[in-house]
Amino acid sequence: MTLPDLSSLSALRTVQTRSISPENFDGAVGGGGRATEGTGADCARDLGPGWKISPSVDIKAGETFDLAAIEGAGKITHIWITTHTDNWRTLILRAYWDGASEPAVEVPYGDFFCNGWGVFAQVNSQVIAANPHGGFNSYWPMPFRDGARLTIENTSVVDVRVYYQVTYEVGGDYSRDGYFHAQWRRSDPLEELVPHTILEGIEGQGQYVGTYIAWGVNSNGWWGEGEIKFYLDDDTDYPTICGTGTEDYFGGAWNFDIPGQGYTAFSTPYLGMPQVIRPDGLYVSQQRFGMYRWHLADPIHFSTGIPKVDIQALGWRSGWRYLPLRDDIASTALFYLDRPTARRPKAPAASDMEVHLGTAPVPDLGSTPPRAPRG
Repeated sequence: MTLPDLSSLSALRTVQTRSISPENFDGAVGGGGRATEGTGADCARDLGPGWKISPSVDIKAGETFDLAAIEGAGKITHIWITTHTDNWRTLILRAYWDGASEPAVEVPYGDFFCNGWGVFAQVNSQVIAANPHGGFNSYWPMPFRDGARLTIENTSVVDVRVYYQVTYEVGGDYSRDGYFHAQWRRSDPLEELVPHTILEGIEGQGQYVGTYIAWGVNSNGWWGEGEIKFYLDDDTDYPTICGTGTEDYFGGAWNFDIPGQGYTAFSTPYLGMPQVIRPDGLYVSQQRFGMYRWHLADPIHFSTGIPKVDIQALGWRSGWRYLPLRDDIASTALFYLDRPTARRPKAPAASDMEVHLGTAPVPDLGSTPPRAPRG
């Protein structure tokens, strides 16, 4: 994967830019701003067509909506999308390449944009940017040779309003490019003495390019002593790449702790821990973290496949001994592959994605005025 830089920005290329949004559902040339009905029609009733008639779509509970359907060869270069925070773990983002019946991308909406907990975190990275308040951007290059389809499934029991724009190019040669894949897995809680699996059973040639983890801590003490391991090609019992600790893999050190400040959030072009959710003294009783590591300058190449990528959850116990933990770990693995489909886990259901931040029901106290539960 080669990301564009300023030195190539001035190069003239025989490609054309197209854009799909609720104002131009098929990306047609000259097709934008023609809507006569849509979610903004009433607001524009005094202005008429061309004045933000269709800025968004409503996705009914239980339904799947096609964000984009593109014919022929091309490459998606940017996705901007937004919806309310309550929906970030009830929507599933999927991408299909070259007419495949199975998705190459299948990830909860918030996790794909490094906001897995349904609580906003600013992300300032080269390929994912999350901006106030929930403006999500992806710059992952997504090439395809014979069509692309992006969808969102609403697994909740309420309708969801989504605003989005998908920008792509056509007219280039994408025959030598790998297909973009993203897979989500969750251990809730992690099995005893078992590492969390990030990826497994991938066949083909490609490169591993990124990891996002929403990590929920279920006990006191430090939680990030575990190693990440990449089993590549013919690896079986032992990995080719073995890290030194969780915070080390995500680019930090010494517990992400600035003395006197505790856990310190950070976000850089290639890696970061942009989210630290602290206990609130009531229902939010445990710490939650969001971390990403993009292998952009250092992609992990494989020739025949990735048998497995996993990460341990380790803390400390008495006598300077490691303590295996049973935390809530949800990971997103991103990679490019020489084929549009790959082995993947079963599609997540609403119960698989649910965020447990401790919201409790409020008991009926008779004449006492009711108060809203906090989450």
